[in-house]
Amino acid sequence: MTEQPTIPFYVRMSHVAICLLSLFFVLYIGKEIVVPLLYAGVFAILLNPVVNRLHGWGLNRIISIFLVVLLAFLLVAVMVYFLSMQIAQFTDTLPQFKEKFAMAFREVMAWVSQTFHLKNSEVKASVEQMKDQGLSTGGSVLGRALAALGGAFVIVFLLPVYIFMILFYKPLLLDFISQLFTRDKHGAVVEVLEETKTVIQAYLIGLLVEATIVAVMNSAVLLLIGVPYAILLGVIGAILNVIPYIGGLLAIILPVLMALSTMEPVSALFVVGAYVVVQFIDNNVIVPRIVASKVKLNALMSIIVVLLGGAIWGIAGMFLAIPLTAIIKVVLDRIEPLKPLGFLLGDNIPPVSKKIFQIRKPKK
Repeated sequence: MTEQPTIPFYVRMSHVAICLLSLFFVLYIGKEIVVPLLYAGVFAILLNPVVNRLHGWGLNRIISIFLVVLLAFLLVAVMVYFLSMQIAQFTDTLPQFKEKFAMAFREVMAWVSQTFHLKNSEVKASVEQMKDQGLSTGGSVLGRALAALGGAFVIVFLLPVYIFMILFYKPLLLDFISQLFTRDKHGAVVEVLEETKTVIQAYLIGLLVEATIVAVMNSAVLLLIGVPYAILLGVIGAILNVIPYIGGLLAIILPVLMALSTMEPVSALFVVGAYVVVQFIDNNVIVPRIVASKVKLNALMSIIVVLLGGAIWGIAGMFLAIPLTAIIKVVLDRIEPLKPLGFLLGDNIPPVSKKIFQIRKPKK
């Protein structure tokens, strides 16, 4: 009997790298199709228990799905309407905001000129050059922004249709998955599906609770400091904070700019201090108890997958990165050869005193 040749390690790793690159390329070029479907799948998992409850009460299944999807999007519409009203009030005072911002900008330029001993003409020349560059690239930026806005409208209209279809065809999808595996594997498949459903539902509910608490805290501290449009900025900050580890840094920019342009400079320091306190409470109290306890991912891998999701799908990918990685971890933990990868994604850190490598000394 001839011995089968073993494939060298570097060849296997090359195959894995090629497969991953091909997968990421397909996901990137197909993001207009893949991203709405993934969002619809995640939200369908979240809404499925409500559909089951209404159907269990004797309501027709199609009507149950329709009512749940309609109610969910009505809630989203109410939130969007509230934000749009706040934004409309902000646009009414936009000319005053521009004037105050220009005045604050001139004061900053004067401070830079005095501190670094630069001539006013040099500072103005640099500012004018930056303006020219901004205008030259403004057309392309505006084009990309309009394209992104158009894509967002497409997603908004497609999302309820996708969610309805996924919930309606759930038995078909489950039957399809069962046919992919032999009967002796069905127990493990059911465990993966149940755990995936539990993780996604718990994570999204925890995320909504966290966003609500952060929005209230942001708005409260901004109201106490006296920053204009405190509620709008607080809600926007809470939405950005949904992006793990990165959103919290982005959320602080708008209220700081608002404070600098409409109030005394020291108010910006108060805003920074208040947001640092809010982020400390969020990262050390709210997230560990409400969100992180549902998804067992360590911080390092969470940051990496968020950046990777942003590189592939933009902001939409940042929101999807954590739940998708949680699903991947559930699958990896069930496949024996891939368990080390699941362990790498998890937050189960071995004790420092543990002897990790078992090395046997050669016998003399």
